[in-house]
Amino acid sequence: MKFRNVSIVDYGVGNLRSIQKMIEITGLRASIATDPNEIAKADSLVLPGVGHFGRAAEQLRNRGLEKPIRDAVLERKRPLLGLCVGAQLLFEWSEEGDARGLDLLRGRVRRFSLTDTS
Repeated sequence: MKFRNVSIVDYGVGNLRSIQKMIEITGLRASIATDPNEIAKADSLVLPGVGHFGRAAEQLRNRGLEKPIRDAVLERKRPLLGLCVGAQLLFEWSEEGDARGLDLLRGRVRRFSLTDTS
């Protein structure tokens, strides 16, 4: 299998060990990556996340992980699975925190409105 080694991006948010165990159950190797160089060398990536979009985006940038993730996906064509806030971070922007995402997918993350019927 081409993408047998999965790197789980650790940027301070998410339940990393549970994700690692789940991946290993499938027979793949999973490691938790905190260093930009680890992410740059990854076969495939998982971007987990729990909490607030703006805070998660800030953590990615503060830890120097935005560019290695984008390069892995856009230049090296590595697969990336986003979970929860990690999936939201794949988009251009979110109204939660008025923050910029990774811009890997076109679109904006918006809150559901219970009163909006359009």
